[in-house]
Amino acid sequence: MSNATNDELVRLLVGANRIVVFTGAGMSTGSGIPDYRGPQGVWKTRKPVYFQEFMDSDERRKAYWQQKTEDWAHFGSAQPNAAHQCLAQLEDAGRLVAIITQNIDGLHLAGGNSAEKVVEIHGCNRLAACMTCGQRQDAAPLYEAFGQNPEPPTCSCGGYLKPATISFGQSMDEGTMQQAQDAILNCDLVLALGTTLSVQPAASLPLFAARQRIPYVIINDGPTEHDGMPLVALRIEGDVVEELPPAVDAALLMQG
Repeated sequence: MSNATNDELVRLLVGANRIVVFTGAGMSTGSGIPDYRGPQGVWKTRKPVYFQEFMDSDERRKAYWQQKTEDWAHFGSAQPNAAHQCLAQLEDAGRLVAIITQNIDGLHLAGGNSAEKVVEIHGCNRLAACMTCGQRQDAAPLYEAFGQNPEPPTCSCGGYLKPATISFGQSMDEGTMQQAQDAILNCDLVLALGTTLSVQPAASLPLFAARQRIPYVIINDGPTEHDGMPLVALRIEGDVVEELPPAVDAALLMQG
């Protein structure tokens, strides 16, 4: 990042009191979690299990749990990185309205942000939910059990248990999306970090703020769907784990 670009990001951070952050896979690759949608992403080689397939077919439920159990090898031991930690600093300084994340790894919470500030619009794979009664439980023991005996788990009520994430073809949670929209409309700066901004409807959220002339900053290593839009106040090409922390540190230091 050039000094001029760094100075502009710091200036925007210093001038903001109600920051909303929108994060994607690039936020967590620095923690060892693979990108799913990038050029070398997981979905280039793996066929996803759609939600209705999960509900209709024991074979596809087994395939889904197999994928999620393999993923847990990365997610289960992953630790927050410097980018996660600097967002916790922003919350501690009273300058963060919300983190709206597409990530399902739970690292924003592990990195020190409070549950009240983190909006996981695609859910979290650290929990499992019953598709019948809605009860939630810790998913880690279920991944471990499936690894030993590959049978899809069921709830005590008899319903299918599924990691509490939004699958392909599954409806977004309306309450969670409303929470995200409310946060976006109550900010004075929006940062899109480590995301290609290609997954809808999530990718439209930062534009709600930008259309209200709220400064919109994108930091991503690689192209995004919003590149070149006049609504974007600042576009930084680079790894968010390298680019964001020094700017946040400088801004907080200047604010005392």
